[in-house]
Amino acid sequence: MTKKSKTQGCTKEKVVSVLKTVFDPEVQVDIWSMGLIYRVDVNPKTGIVYILMTLTTPMCPYGPMLLEEIKTRVKDEGEATDVTIDVTFDPPWKPSEELRAMLGV
Repeated sequence: MTKKSKTQGCTKEKVVSVLKTVFDPEVQVDIWSMGLIYRVDVNPKTGIVYILMTLTTPMCPYGPMLLEEIKTRVKDEGEATDVTIDVTFDPPWKPSEELRAMLGV
């Protein structure tokens, strides 16, 4: 039996699944449900992942820690060979009505 390489196992679905288990430390909701992830691209040949995302605020004190957690977990659990994350504030993050209701605001 041959061992599967990381590039064979890295898919967009797997990366999204991992992102759904990464929680914003301030509100304890996963970053996917919060709408912080704008785009996920996976190169199936190289296993390289590109993520375009935002943070709840430009001055988010947990931003650097959150980005590092995403990179580490997507590599480990998502089987990526490398992860690039670009953070944008255009458009600025705005919680959905569903999220607002879930948070009670």
